[in-house]
Amino acid sequence: MGLFGIFGKKKAASEQEIKQDKQALEEGLGKTKQSIFEKIQLAVLGKSVVDDQVLDSIEEALITSDVGVDTTMKIIELLENRVQKDKYLNTEGLNRILCEEIEGLIAGDGQVQEPFDFSKKPYVMMVVGVNGVGKTTTIGKLAAQLKSEGKKVVLGAADTFRAAAVDQLVVWAERAGVDIVKQEMGSDPASVAYDTLKSAVAKDADVVIIDTAGRLHNKVGLMNELTKIRNVMRKVVPDAPHEVLLVIDGSTGQNGFIQAQEFTKATDVTALAVTKLDGTAKGGVVIGISDQFKIPIKFIGVGEKIEDLRLFDKKDYVESLFK
Repeated sequence: MGLFGIFGKKKAASEQEIKQDKQALEEGLGKTKQSIFEKIQLAVLGKSVVDDQVLDSIEEALITSDVGVDTTMKIIELLENRVQKDKYLNTEGLNRILCEEIEGLIAGDGQVQEPFDFSKKPYVMMVVGVNGVGKTTTIGKLAAQLKSEGKKVVLGAADTFRAAAVDQLVVWAERAGVDIVKQEMGSDPASVAYDTLKSAVAKDADVVIIDTAGRLHNKVGLMNELTKIRNVMRKVVPDAPHEVLLVIDGSTGQNGFIQAQEFTKATDVTALAVTKLDGTAKGGVVIGISDQFKIPIKFIGVGEKIEDLRLFDKKDYVESLFK
């Protein structure tokens, strides 16, 4: 579902609301669904058994949707083991098995219930990711949704290498009605993070979200910069950050794997946000990255609206692609 009402105050949703919510998710994932589901439907059309040709077609559908070769091979092997028992499967039966096996490969327990631990105050999230993936927009949408839940939020503009990044975050802070801490262009990012946490503690804030520079200039530079930010934050909040959220652009497909690889080497990424899934047929990247890196996905972006940044529910996600 959308993020509104997830912080321990969720009202019981009506059947109509649940239906509308699932429909919105299906529409957001429409291009990927077309890429995977329709190809699989064509593969089994007129077939009475799941033979090698069907499996080859499923393999192709998964790879072209950027699930990734390694994860696709796992899925095909799992599928082969299942259909050995009963080769006579209709489309519905095949889709059910695909849903079950793919759900099993996606890291995490299923639906993220509460993405922020408000017993830690302030709860500190550091957001990482290359430029252009929707990092700042994701932060802005999170801030807006948290504010709507009555939470006090402070943003830290620690991407001091791009004026546009700071300006964009300022716009989001104003739109969401939350505080922001920023410094001059070219300032030390760790200094911004330090000032942000000092301000958040003084204001008794519930959540701090720190935007960091999205430059993969070199692995050592990135690692040193992120490590310095973490160390400086811990002078104010000893166990900060409580979350390191990696934002990946779902429309970049295999490029997302490379980004995940570089950032997981540079810092301890604890969760993923996959954006821009509404405009791509490459949404299978969600399955592959989660499987390969064993990092839970917390958020997915399936549209421009604030509520289109959604908590990830792997059951809903998989069913939206295969049913």
